[in-house]
Amino acid sequence: MCIDCGCAERTEQAHHHGHDHDGKTIQVGEDLLAKNDRLAAVNRQRFAGHGLLTLNLVSSPGSGKTTLLETTLRTLRAELRFAVLEGDQQTANDADRIAATGVPVHQINTGAGCHLDAHMVGHGVDHFDLANLDVLLIENVGNLVCPASFDLGEDCKVAVLSITEGEDKPLKYPQMFRAAELVIINKLDLLPHLDFDLETCRDYLRQVNPQARVIELSCKSGEGMETWYNWLREQLAKKK
Repeated sequence: MCIDCGCAERTEQAHHHGHDHDGKTIQVGEDLLAKNDRLAAVNRQRFAGHGLLTLNLVSSPGSGKTTLLETTLRTLRAELRFAVLEGDQQTANDADRIAATGVPVHQINTGAGCHLDAHMVGHGVDHFDLANLDVLLIENVGNLVCPASFDLGEDCKVAVLSITEGEDKPLKYPQMFRAAELVIINKLDLLPHLDFDLETCRDYLRQVNPQARVIELSCKSGEGMETWYNWLREQLAKKK
């Protein structure tokens, strides 16, 4: 069982957390995270060798990650060469949606697992021609707890927060928002219909991670999308 969130983790992975239960639990968690970190370093070196920008998209289920990816790929695929790793417990539904954009995609099903790890990603990218890519997008399993603990070898984590989830998610799940370099506040078109206080959400994010860049957008209306595209272009330029 996952010791972070209590899910029925099927792999040998466990999560590290900062208080004692017994010596064995702490030791196992540290050893497994150390192994993951070693594999993540291998992934990172491999991605860097190809000048590949790698982003790990994390969020709770239903935040709109897949729609964000679909819109981004359809808009930028003539400009940038993308591939997508899809992580879900079951089904290839999201991978099918990405494949319809014409971008290479590979599905990783984790079964009862609550996150992708560096070992899964290392094998997943074997399905792509990395030498002919600019950007690798990893859509992690929907979960605001476990993916924060696992380095995949990415350049940075991008946390997606839908305004339908409430403005207090950064305070309730600070580890995830602290680990993200970019936070996307999504579904801005629904703002007139919800009791969501945007300024309060911004304040909570600043409390948890004052260094994080925040982009507010809507895939449906297009508001803020160009800011996101420009951020992608800027990050890729830093890799070249």
